[in-house]
Amino acid sequence: MSFEQGFLASHPLPTGIVGALGIGGYQLLADVAGVGAGRLGSHIFLLVAADPDPNIPDPGTQISLHQPKLKDETDAVAFTQLAAQLGYMRLSGYRLSLERFGLRSKIHLVNPATGGVVATIPDRHPGKLFGGGVTASRLLATARSLPPAGPPPDTANPELMRQVLLALALRDESVSGAEAADVADRALALLQTKALDPPAAIEAAKQGES
Repeated sequence: MSFEQGFLASHPLPTGIVGALGIGGYQLLADVAGVGAGRLGSHIFLLVAADPDPNIPDPGTQISLHQPKLKDETDAVAFTQLAAQLGYMRLSGYRLSLERFGLRSKIHLVNPATGGVVATIPDRHPGKLFGGGVTASRLLATARSLPPAGPPPDTANPELMRQVLLALALRDESVSGAEAADVADRALALLQTKALDPPAAIEAAKQGES
């Protein structure tokens, strides 16, 4: 399943969820392959567009890992990187299965080769009352440790490849969210003229190669 660039921007959360959670007018920090991070004030959360399901006519965009009180800016960076990582994994073959609990949904990361769930993103940040053991940073580390689900994305598809490069740029700690789109565009131009793989193209773009 593929999602065009900017899918979440054009398919926002339903108004009922936005109103009930008090996050109207949220900012998208990331938007890759139907996965993103959203923020409004102290609220930070993941957004995921569900895969089409014949049993659910319009599953819509759903919210997960909602943290109502952002502690510091490193949390926002971790949410952005986690969204980018999940988007990258979706582009490279993993499926994202959503399980709704009230207004929020758990995200199950499914390896299509086995049909098994290899990781789960909870529907909300547990907070101090629940031990605070689940954080975006720890979930990011878990996602990064998983093996590829299939062959690398098709480098001959510019639309797909730009999303792959954007995901790689957004999850790079040395690239700010504001710079990520420019880095991805420069990397895409490099791929058209040089024999590089996507990570190498990102590194070259960061160094200013042309």
